[in-house]
Amino acid sequence: MPTPEPRLIAIVDVTDDATFGLIPPCADPGFDHRSCDYWEDADRGTKAIRLDWLKPAPAPRQAASGAGSAAAANPFLADLEERAANPFASPGAGPGAVNPFLTDDDAADDNPFAPRRAARPTVGEAAPPKLRLLGRGLGVVGSYAKVLLRDDVPAAYCQFGPLSAYPRAQRTRDLYPALPDAPLPAVITCIATTADARGEGLARALVDAVCADLGGCGFAAVETYPEVGARPDATSAATPEFWMTVGFVVAAADERFPVMRRDLT
Repeated sequence: MPTPEPRLIAIVDVTDDATFGLIPPCADPGFDHRSCDYWEDADRGTKAIRLDWLKPAPAPRQAASGAGSAAAANPFLADLEERAANPFASPGAGPGAVNPFLTDDDAADDNPFAPRRAARPTVGEAAPPKLRLLGRGLGVVGSYAKVLLRDDVPAAYCQFGPLSAYPRAQRTRDLYPALPDAPLPAVITCIATTADARGEGLARALVDAVCADLGGCGFAAVETYPEVGARPDATSAATPEFWMTVGFVVAAADERFPVMRRDLT
């Protein structure tokens, strides 16, 4: 019997439009990872497909300029040439001269007494809503999602991050006063594998990679909130039995929504 060829496995962070496009579809066609804000919005969040969420946000409208603009036609707005000279501008400077008393952190000249702060990475305001949610931590701990590729094909997806990023997770924790308050854990809200990639250990590999990253960011523990008895296609939180295979233990027992926790130290 021939030996099967080894699979090529790669794990990528969701940080931009290209990697956002790698997020695989949900096994249940009624759900969509790319438009789900169930964990981010504790009151109105939903897992349902919202096609409008997959479209880039419209570019901000810019005010008209030139002679035909409202500003030029307003008789109460004098032309720049007629305005009083800026007493703080250098002699002979035009109306575009920089006021040294109005400079800010983004000014061209650095403050010699305060090192200039590096710009934090961002997905941009025009990114789809879900991508903006996943990119909130780029300048601090990194992306809040990873995709596992099997032979360059998206096969598994995981969403995670600090507890503060997921109000529904915090609401769930509030139901269990015995859970430790310090240090607060990171959370894994979603782990999902495509139907044709199940049974290969891909979800476990992805969870291990996520836990390694969270531990490297200084988190002492990570929690997740599975639903007992849920159909595999109807949940992206897996089962308590799955989480036990990747080092989690029951931190708060419940007949339907137990809390699973893994020590990262």
